[in-house]
Amino acid sequence: MNIPSFSLRDASKWEQLSEAAWNCRKHAYTMKTKVGASVLSSDDRIFVGCNIIHRFHCHDIHAEISALSSMVSAGCNTMVAILVVAERELLTPCGSCMDWIYELGGSDCCIGFQSSPSGAVSVFHASDIMPHYPR
Repeated sequence: MNIPSFSLRDASKWEQLSEAAWNCRKHAYTMKTKVGASVLSSDDRIFVGCNIIHRFHCHDIHAEISALSSMVSAGCNTMVAILVVAERELLTPCGSCMDWIYELGGSDCCIGFQSSPSGAVSVFHASDIMPHYPR
């Protein structure tokens, strides 16, 4: 598999991911915090998703899963980065979303967070967030 080189410091890619995630976040279906996500696939495409939250919380879809589902539906099974955006501080993927991030991106996958469209992007490797995840 030919995975493009991607750096935690690749500002132009994070800008593209940010614009895509914030635009998709507008479509979130929720009564609470709107969340958007964008995924950079191993073939250098960007896929987006937003949270879809049912009023009874019985079948909620997190933005990360929505974006990853779009990527897989388009025929790609590997990602190199994901950006999660919301007007909230300290938002991180839940354990279930992290399972999918590890499954499709591995421990070196870059995970970014942004709390405003023009705000700084905090970036980590998946292994930084879940250092004891089984490999």
